[in-house]
Amino acid sequence: MSQIDTPYQSLQSEVSHLREELQLRDQLVQQLSQELFRLVKGNTTFLPAPELSQQHQSQMQAMQEQLQGVEQQVKFYQEQISDRDAEIYHLRQSVQELTDRSRMLEQVVQELPQIYRQKFTERLAPIKEKVTMLQRENRQLHAELQSLTYRLAIKSRTPNARLDLPSFPKVGGSRVSLPFSNA
Repeated sequence: MSQIDTPYQSLQSEVSHLREELQLRDQLVQQLSQELFRLVKGNTTFLPAPELSQQHQSQMQAMQEQLQGVEQQVKFYQEQISDRDAEIYHLRQSVQELTDRSRMLEQVVQELPQIYRQKFTERLAPIKEKVTMLQRENRQLHAELQSLTYRLAIKSRTPNARLDLPSFPKVGGSRVSLPFSNA
């Protein structure tokens, strides 16, 4: 904003300076015309010399040309100021829109960890259930294995005893049998 404000302020100060010069010239012209009026009114025999009158007219013409130049400069600067004002307005609108969007994005970024935790928890729940089920099945199989080991140990002590093995579900349409099974 300071880059925009600095030229704007310099233009404002230059316009102000030109207006002051214009007022000063207007006052001088006013004073000159009053003084001339007073001199002419007070002294009817006083007529300016033709060459002096011509000189005054040329000076007046030059001053009017300068005044027109100053008026054109003022008009030009006013147009520039209005263009810059419009540009500043659009830039402020853009800044406001970008600030609003930035705030929205900051809020989304702040909410992301919570959303990721929630999604992770939702996805992890079935996995935890599966792990719990596998652990339960593992404990059951481990218990059956210990029981089988115990029965094998007893069978090896008594040669004629029949071994009672657990039955497992069918895999691929055939019954799974253990290599050391009597059945």
